[in-house]
Amino acid sequence: MRALLVVNPKATATSQRSRDVLVRALRSEVDLTVEYTRRRDHAVSLAREAVRDRMDLVVTLGGDGTVNEVVNGLMTAETSTVDPDRPPAERLPALAVVPGGSTNVFARALGLPREWPEATSVILDGVRLGRFRSVGLGRADDRYFTFCAGFGLDAAVIHRVEQARRRGRVSTPSLYLRAMLTQYAFGPERRHPDIALELPDGIVASELATVAIQNTAPWTYIGDREVNPNPDASFDLGLDVMAVRRLRVPSTTRTVTQLLSRKTQPHGRQILRLHDLEEFSLVAGRPQAFQLDGDYLGEREKVRFASVSAALRVIC
Repeated sequence: MRALLVVNPKATATSQRSRDVLVRALRSEVDLTVEYTRRRDHAVSLAREAVRDRMDLVVTLGGDGTVNEVVNGLMTAETSTVDPDRPPAERLPALAVVPGGSTNVFARALGLPREWPEATSVILDGVRLGRFRSVGLGRADDRYFTFCAGFGLDAAVIHRVEQARRRGRVSTPSLYLRAMLTQYAFGPERRHPDIALELPDGIVASELATVAIQNTAPWTYIGDREVNPNPDASFDLGLDVMAVRRLRVPSTTRTVTQLLSRKTQPHGRQILRLHDLEEFSLVAGRPQAFQLDGDYLGEREKVRFASVSAALRVIC
């Protein structure tokens, strides 16, 4: 089996020594090529080259951002020379994810251990036993995502966190909490909710302040705690949505409490939840913050979302 290991050298949970150990472990089972990312979206190009070079497996060592780039490279690669009678997912290299970031939502959603040595052991067993499964992906316009997307407040919070990290701050739950409180107090979402959700047959809701989209459960983690607006979301189904209509202090406090609780799901007059959607659009009267898989991608006034079933094979 020929495999490519895509390494983000800035991954927070690994060191050069641990990367060397991982490379030796993988080389005991596969014919391995190692590439290091040097800039944003470099992993997209590396994954496309893996498809062109007929690799059997692509392994990522990094966080969810690295995984997202590799997935987008695989899904947008040219496959015209591959047997057209094979299912789409089988025309691409399989994907294995070694958790190397701070949160690693996608790896944990696949059931992999949090620590990279244990996850590597699971992956090696999967290679030996041929233990693959197909997962669906989400698509936002022309970009794919593995576990979540956000439009409005939650994406604006991620933008604030990324700005703080560029100033040298460490990504922690308290950093996200401070960013959320600041955005809630000073951002426009609370005072002027401006997002509409449209299905193919018409508008479902308008004057939404923020929209969270899930391709699987959970949406994210705070430490070991799952944050799960739509616990029925699944790689095997369409997309799930939770939207908040107005960010009034009492209702917002109640919603945050529900999100952090393991006993109840978010509900109330200000909450809109939709399950297993094949496609929908979010439209805003002014540019809104936009994120995929926890990476801020700028502002958009409209994004079309779609579910792509059985898109990719993964080792789990």
